[in-house]
Amino acid sequence: MTRRFFLGSSTAVALNAASVPEYAEHRDLLYYLDARGRKHPARNARDWSRRAAHIRAHMERVMGPLPPVSKAPLDMIVKGEVRLDKYTRKRVSFVPEPGDRAPAFLLVPHDTSSKRPAMICLPGSSKPGKDVPVGIVKDRPNQHWAHELAERGYVCLVHDYPLLHTQEYATDPYQLGYASATMKGIVNHRRGVDLLQSLPFVDPRRIGVIGHSLGGHNALFLAAFAKHAGGDITAWALRYYMPRIQADFGKDPARMPFDFTEVLALLAPRPVFVNAPLHDAPDFEVSGVRDCYDAALPVYRDVFRAADRMRFEYPDAGHDFPPANRESCYRFLAASL
Repeated sequence: MTRRFFLGSSTAVALNAASVPEYAEHRDLLYYLDARGRKHPARNARDWSRRAAHIRAHMERVMGPLPPVSKAPLDMIVKGEVRLDKYTRKRVSFVPEPGDRAPAFLLVPHDTSSKRPAMICLPGSSKPGKDVPVGIVKDRPNQHWAHELAERGYVCLVHDYPLLHTQEYATDPYQLGYASATMKGIVNHRRGVDLLQSLPFVDPRRIGVIGHSLGGHNALFLAAFAKHAGGDITAWALRYYMPRIQADFGKDPARMPFDFTEVLALLAPRPVFVNAPLHDAPDFEVSGVRDCYDAALPVYRDVFRAADRMRFEYPDAGHDFPPANRESCYRFLAASL
């Protein structure tokens, strides 16, 4: 799976799913439909916001509704820490919502004399979870990007994911009323941003997110359904992801109410870096990434005049994040934050 990075936050508009028009195709993004199904061009940010609101509403049909931001105290607890050469790795937990406590690593550079940029870091699906990007798992050096970012002066919050990284995090999102583990992940990550913004040494205006494999899905949801494993989206319908894909949409890409072409475009005009290896098939066919780029580019270019904020790289590699591409990502990150 590709690694993905994006900055900032988006403004969600609550809509009644029954009132949201259906879009028969998901690649031509420079228009929106009104309540009568009539097409209108999306020439500016205001026009695009209408289409963006429809995309978010259709995503919630699959993922379940996005809850209001929790007002519960974050109540971060530090359970232990290790001082390394350039930063301190703290094992922490915090409250993403009432009735839940999420484990994480907080990486804090030693120099906090000025406010630092910060990153939400989302690991892949492997069982060590957050231990991989912080560098505790030594045999995966190309996935130690949280460690490398902390060494470069970023404050990093590294999450576990519900139902997969269960060594420390046993929460079942369905027992909390969620329709998908995906939405529970979004809620946890959103509260992670709140936690970073609450720290006196973090610049609240300079926060990004980076992820690998499953973490990449949750950072950007880039890979198009139709190009995932030759159109087989069974993996996306599993309990740890979005079960409604099977229950409500029969695992049929043609019936899905949104595609990742639209998800990528939702980030505009924020900077986005994508590392899409050429040999990550069959699960993550690189042509699906190219489809997403081609669909989102007109939104970045024509609506926001921000085509230069999209950076896609295609290394000659498999399911990996090679050193040269990580360095390119870090340069992009430094320029953007």
